[in-house]
Amino acid sequence: MTDSLGFRKKFAVIAPSTNTSVQPEFDAMAPRGVTNHFGRISIPNDPIHNDDDFNRLMENIRTTMMETVDRVMTCEPDYLVMGMSSETFWDGLEGSRLLQQRVEQRAGVKVCMGSDASQEALKRYGAKRLGIITPYMPVGDGQVRKFFEDCGFEIVKLKGLKCKSPVLIAHVSERELRDAIVEVNGPDVDAIVQVGTNLAMARLAGLAEFWLDKPVLAINTCIYWWALRQNGIDDRIDGFGSLLLEH
Repeated sequence: MTDSLGFRKKFAVIAPSTNTSVQPEFDAMAPRGVTNHFGRISIPNDPIHNDDDFNRLMENIRTTMMETVDRVMTCEPDYLVMGMSSETFWDGLEGSRLLQQRVEQRAGVKVCMGSDASQEALKRYGAKRLGIITPYMPVGDGQVRKFFEDCGFEIVKLKGLKCKSPVLIAHVSERELRDAIVEVNGPDVDAIVQVGTNLAMARLAGLAEFWLDKPVLAINTCIYWWALRQNGIDDRIDGFGSLLLEH
């Protein structure tokens, strides 16, 4: 028997319990017959003022992440999507590969992560020189920089928004994100990439491509696009930019 709603694919998704952006954005992108089933990584909404606080946040995520994988896999999904991005960039390309291996071994299904999804998306455009937006503290920004440089990209400009708590990441307005896009853009930038799945930028990124005339890739769009394409689902989805519509 096939799931009556997820008759094409059932995606398990894990995300921090403080994240309020990734679920509505993923659900808005889901084509008919694809369903998303969320598992929440339980973490406190502790204040983040500096790198030490950010490192504690990452430790909180790591402590309960695999337990969350175990719980969400009980719905017997076809595939697992990591609706979080900071951990997927940690320790560069090698760290990303090791994390994917560990999660796939635990889940028993293939896994999509923000790190590999964004890299694959950039390949579609032939982009090499990047402007990057993050919600992180400098220690997190450094991990993002390392990952993309390991993959052969050049970081021209990086804007870390230094959000003061996990929940407050989702409070960043489209106006603030627009200003960040302008700040990291330039004639020497091939593409703009936003990381941090609790920054709600999927819709805005699609709009920004029109007035910048270059790829503007929101991490949630990259992740969901790659999850669909990895599962043989080639639906073209409007409203989130050229990646889901043309690739």
